[in-house]
Amino acid sequence: MSDGRRKKGRPPQRKGGKPPFRNKKKRRKPKRVTDLANELGLSTKTLISLLAELGYKVRSSVSPVNKEMEEAIRERIEKEKKEHQKSLERKKKIWSEGKEKSDRRAPRKRHKIDESTVDRRIKETLSKRTTKRKRRRVQQETEVIEEDNVIVVPGPLPLRQFADIIGVSPTEVITFLANQGVPATINQTLDEDTMSIIAAEYGYELEVEEETEEAMEELEAVSEGDLKPRPPVVTVMGHVDHGKTTLLDYLRKSNIAKRESGGITQSIGAYKVEYDGHIITFIDTPGHEAFTALRARGAQVTDIVVLVVAADDGVMPQTVEAINHARAAGVPIIVAINKIDRPNADPQKVMTQLTEHGLVPEEWGGNTIVVQISALEGTNIDDLLTAIVVKAEELDLKAPYDGPARAVVLESKLDSGRGPMGAVIVKQGTLKVGDHFVAGVTYGKVRALYDEFDQRIKEVTPGLPALIQGFEEVPQAGSILRVVESDRKARELAEANKEKLKGRSVSKSVEDRVKEIMEEIERGERKQLLVIIKGDTQGSVQAIHDALSRMKYQKVKVEVLHYGVGKVSESDVLLADTADAIIVAFNTGVDARARAAAKSRGILIKQYKVIYDLLNDIKDILKGLLEPQKEEVVIGQAEVRQTFKISKGGTVAGCYVLNGVIERNAFVKVRRDGEVIFDGKIESLKRFKDDVKEVQAGYECGIKIEGFDKIKPGDIIEAYKIVEKEPTLEPA
Repeated sequence: MSDGRRKKGRPPQRKGGKPPFRNKKKRRKPKRVTDLANELGLSTKTLISLLAELGYKVRSSVSPVNKEMEEAIRERIEKEKKEHQKSLERKKKIWSEGKEKSDRRAPRKRHKIDESTVDRRIKETLSKRTTKRKRRRVQQETEVIEEDNVIVVPGPLPLRQFADIIGVSPTEVITFLANQGVPATINQTLDEDTMSIIAAEYGYELEVEEETEEAMEELEAVSEGDLKPRPPVVTVMGHVDHGKTTLLDYLRKSNIAKRESGGITQSIGAYKVEYDGHIITFIDTPGHEAFTALRARGAQVTDIVVLVVAADDGVMPQTVEAINHARAAGVPIIVAINKIDRPNADPQKVMTQLTEHGLVPEEWGGNTIVVQISALEGTNIDDLLTAIVVKAEELDLKAPYDGPARAVVLESKLDSGRGPMGAVIVKQGTLKVGDHFVAGVTYGKVRALYDEFDQRIKEVTPGLPALIQGFEEVPQAGSILRVVESDRKARELAEANKEKLKGRSVSKSVEDRVKEIMEEIERGERKQLLVIIKGDTQGSVQAIHDALSRMKYQKVKVEVLHYGVGKVSESDVLLADTADAIIVAFNTGVDARARAAAKSRGILIKQYKVIYDLLNDIKDILKGLLEPQKEEVVIGQAEVRQTFKISKGGTVAGCYVLNGVIERNAFVKVRRDGEVIFDGKIESLKRFKDDVKEVQAGYECGIKIEGFDKIKPGDIIEAYKIVEKEPTLEPA
């Protein structure tokens, strides 16, 4: 403008008509969650979880992170690092002390802790905290748990509700079922099998809860009161005859191994061991099935698994099973290489085998504690106990000692003098004589408490075992025991649990199952072995039931018709007679009337004291149900040199035996130019004019084949026998 004024809102012009250059400071981009995660070497999911623990709400990986949040995270990681460093120092100190005080032992190389792995271990530890199961509520207060692609439901659900859970429309589910030939409506209740098929179609795996929703939450609820350290609960696992019971026998200073058949543990027991001012609770299981059965019901009892591997035998199939079961439960493993006193012991070979299954010893740079022991002689048992104490301190096991007790039923039985009994591990609170309790669908009052030596005690604190007298009925192994204020409350809760169980899928009665199975067998639709199981304790019976249920083969299967605790009764024999089943009795007797009925009706009752013998016998019986496998075995070959017509009619082949032997009663195949033109039997075999039973290689003979006269010189006669081989069980 002529007056030198400029238009409002426009920058002053400089020569050339361009606005003047402004020396503006370039703004820094705010740091995001993903940027900080990359700096710290953590996943964004882990970082978001840690921020939530510290009270910061972060919505996604691109959310900004301020200076305060970054400092809090770095301080948290540094704290974890220092705690881990202290643990490493304590390990060094304990191992060095153990080395000094074991003068009588043969010196051996101690493992060296690699401190350079501290940061990696911290990050692994923090990452593991974000893998917990997510919970969300759906209609009718049904709890569904999602872990990776696993959906856990409490039982049958309406179609509409199940469609919501897997995130599809009910119409889509109805259409899918219609295509499978299954008509369904939106309000129809789906059984477990149908839900499993639908879940698989949409990329999910279905699991069904074994306990009621309340039972699953009972153990998670924390009683009021301060948290105090509790003893670790250790399960000893491994291959049969590798020394599990011998190890516990040495620890308890008892003679359990000699009293049990075959030296193999049969029923679940829990025992306390005191070492260097610490108490350790050991659980001895009859097999990996019992360990998994407890976990499947939500009863996470074990803190540490001690895997026993024989130094002279190495990693065996059941060792691998034990590793897989422990990993599935998320329980840390300490390896005890046993029998190092044997002349052919090779611990280094065992350690190499362990690395193949992901258990890398600490002395080789891994994170698995490996201790070489001799349970028979007691060599290095102190080192094993020290390792358990160290691992327990790392886990920082704590529980409230005040308030109502909660416990897990490990084992149950019906005692002839004391009634229904249950062996438990207390998880929180203090269990006392006189307490009223509910355990699944049964209840009772603690009339007496017994320790592992059958001595009466007044109370039990967290992490310790006890035997309870006072159940109204034999409790289910794996059920959660909860102390309540009165007998009336206990009875009401038990009845409520029973009602909830009634809402689940109703199984067919034994009679219906027998009828259905027999019809299928008559139609030739299946070939199977029906089994009735009776045992001394429910844990053992359940373990056997689960093991037999997993025996799935292509041509034959096992069907557990009925199982229970107690002696074999006459009613068991009558059921076996109706269904054409066998009865297996584990560590229990046979009623006199049942024995007489079995003899008169021809019912097989097999009694066992060792689980593995039982399972092997069942496999042998299954093989017996299969037709023997027939195989052709070639025994010799002969070349036709000339043919002769005989007066009685027919043709005799003059042959030279090339290899093997030609037998008179053998089957033969006639090959011409490499192709089989006839398959039949030898009618006669002669050497010159004499009939003979066989002709060896290098000799001439005359062969007449039954029903075949078109033989020519140059043909090859191949003699063979049909041999019956024992059938093999092919997995389904």
